Amino acid sequence: MERGPRLTRRHFLLLGWFSRRRVLTAAGIRFELLRAGSAHRKFVLIHGDETTARRVLLAHMRSGRPGWAYLVTHEERLVRLGALRFDPNRIFSREGAERNLRGLNPAAGEPDLQLALSFFDRERERLLRALLPERRGLLVALHNNREGYSLHTEIPLSDRVALNEPERPHDFYLCTEPQDFDRLSRSPFNAVLQHRPPPPDDGSLSRLAARRGVRYVNIETLLGDDSKQSRMLGWLEGHL
Repeated sequence: MERGPRLTRRHFLLLGWFSRRRVLTAAGIRFELLRAGSAHRKFVLIHGDETTARRVLLAHMRSGRPGWAYLVTHEERLVRLGALRFDPNRIFSREGAERNLRGLNPAAGEPDLQLALSFFDRERERLLRALLPERRGLLVALHNNREGYSLHTEIPLSDRVALNEPERPHDFYLCTEPQDFDRLSRSPFNAVLQHRPPPPDDGSLSRLAARRGVRYVNIETLLGDDSKQSRMLGWLEGHL
């Protein structure tokens, strides 16, 4: 009798991983949720056009490492809410959401803007209940940048800076907890600490994490450098 292929432990792990796929929609943003083990460590991809970060995070989750990952399903950077557009990483405070909406929708009427702001106020905590890790857990965001943004943009807003690769300003960790910075500063990679970033609040997830005392690390690399972002994620997983 012909036998089928032998199922290994890895096959069972992957079958379990795929069975834990879920979809979450909150604040007008649709995420695919991949779950493996504890929610003590969470990962988030919030910009749909950051394709390097998507590939790296998917590969990381497929490797069987524990954690929950939220990957935005939108393929564009901006998300639509009715006739308005917004940056999904600028809605984590009312101040930041308002600045973002007004900047991206200069022709919008005041009633539409106020309705959108009220919607974000209602939805924000629901989204955060999903994204934020369990107490003293770690939230890891993956982002990609292009030529207009780099470590030098963040240095004036940072409490501490470790220039371990000054020739690679597009690749760096941004964290909110001093203890995490102490470790990340000993990595081969650049790192900045934003424990008490100055105003104005831009509505980003990192600002909210700093305000609430959440352990947060952003792994920021140049778009297209999968290898570098994967190495930085691997170093973080081995040391935090």
